[in-house]
Amino acid sequence: MQHISGISRKQLQISSLEDKIASDNPVRFIEAFVEHISLEALGFTVQTIKSEGHSSFDTKLFLKIYLYGYLNGLRSSRKLEKECIRNIELQWLLEAICPNYHSISDFRKQNPAVIPKTTRIGAKRKS
Repeated sequence: MQHISGISRKQLQISSLEDKIASDNPVRFIEAFVEHISLEALGFTVQTIKSEGHSSFDTKLFLKIYLYGYLNGLRSSRKLEKECIRNIELQWLLEAICPNYHSISDFRKQNPAVIPKTTRIGAKRKS
């Protein structure tokens, strides 16, 4: 009797990130929520676009990472960085952008009072 065999790792497969995320996946809620709130009105420190040097990340990107971590019990910036690289849900949510742990940590340091308010707003809207 033969064993069940999988697909060869060397075989080319064409699919999009959109196809891999179900329509009822919580990351879709995070995306919609963050895209429809005003970060400035809530009091977030919003990154400005630089004219020189390395481009900065959008503040909404970090809020998406934080909310994903909040919903999935991930608190460590280093663990969130790893998840950005390996987790298909975060790849979809962040459009395959992977900030380093230090940038994620800086976002938390710059917005310590505002982040808890955001999670309460999200909990109210979801219910």
